[in-house]
Amino acid sequence: MKKLLYLKDQELKQYIEKIFVGYRETVSDVKKILDKYSIGIAHSKVIHLISLYEGITISELLKKLKITKQSLNRVLKDLIKLNVITFKKNEKDTRIKHVFLTEYGIKLFNEIFSIQKKRIYKAFLNSKSEEVISFDSVLKKIINGKL
Repeated sequence: MKKLLYLKDQELKQYIEKIFVGYRETVSDVKKILDKYSIGIAHSKVIHLISLYEGITISELLKKLKITKQSLNRVLKDLIKLNVITFKKNEKDTRIKHVFLTEYGIKLFNEIFSIQKKRIYKAFLNSKSEEVISFDSVLKKIINGKL
């Protein structure tokens, strides 16, 4: 690993704060929508993943979210009550359930996504293409980094 002498602890602390604040602001943009449906950030994360990975299995959701079955079950029960998700059993192994957004779930996702998209889109629009590419690359390295 090459040493980045300009990245002192204070600068790293400020980057960590910016990651935290960026996430907080992006999530807070949709707080009114989530409150309207009496759901929270955990529900929003699950909805987002199901929209990205249509037919995702419960075990895949658990791996991506890094949460317990109990936590996921609570969220899934809420989303079922709201008619946001539906399950389909796997044809080869009926113990495996695939999760899909209902029509109503897609509408809810689009409502949440359109607000979050505005902040991200505006930031990208006001950035140079190299900055967007570098940002994506750095985010991937943060996500995939090993301690």
